[in-house]
Amino acid sequence: MIVVGTSGWQYRDWRGRFYPRGLPQRVWLEHFAAGFATVEVNNAFYRLPERDTFAAWRARTPADFCVAVKMSRYLTHIKRLRDPAEPVARFLDRATALGDRLGPVLLQLPPNLRADVEALDATLRLFPAQVRVAVEPRHPSWWTDATRAVLERRRAALVWADRLGRPVAPRWRTTDFGYLRLHEGRARPWPRYGRAALRSWVRRLTDDFGPDEPAYVYFNNDPGGAAVVDAVAFAALARRAGHPVSRVPTAAEAAGTDD
Repeated sequence: MIVVGTSGWQYRDWRGRFYPRGLPQRVWLEHFAAGFATVEVNNAFYRLPERDTFAAWRARTPADFCVAVKMSRYLTHIKRLRDPAEPVARFLDRATALGDRLGPVLLQLPPNLRADVEALDATLRLFPAQVRVAVEPRHPSWWTDATRAVLERRRAALVWADRLGRPVAPRWRTTDFGYLRLHEGRARPWPRYGRAALRSWVRRLTDDFGPDEPAYVYFNNDPGGAAVVDAVAFAALARRAGHPVSRVPTAAEAAGTDD
């Protein structure tokens, strides 16, 4: 199953595109969750929401909805993976209020954080086995056999990432689920993705993951509603190739022509 969504849902320039102009912002999550089956929450990186907020997201979304949550920058960018016990415990205490809506936890590492495999291992072992964790290193020193071995041992996914239609990380399969983030395409209008780039990522995912293994795909190119349009196009290409895909809005709903 390819599970397709976007990185966040609260973008003002989506009003009049994905969100009808008269739709109050307080119900945008409900509108989003009626179309998509997953979202990646980025604002937890900047300010970790209270447990009540996570519980409210669970109550406002359908039973088949999944929320991937980006780990607080306090652990990854301030502590830089050092002394992870308290930050991880605090994060889990709050995010687990999502209950069965909790999807993968994303650890995005700073681009200037050089490889520290022991610190990564110490962090990953703090997560319970039932919580999926995806790691997005961004310094080239991480691309070693030692890093791959830690991810495999801790059953964490290496994030596959794309910028301008090109992979920016190795395509290692390290566990039984995949995690792909698409940051910026080369098509017009910017930052859209072209069909050839999307088709390539469909092929890469389905070459490495079977139909019973979830592959989470999040479009992070939010300006102008590009993420919504591209997510819908990606899902259509995957279905056309015969692969199971989570629900997404129609093309008309994504483009804002059906409100």
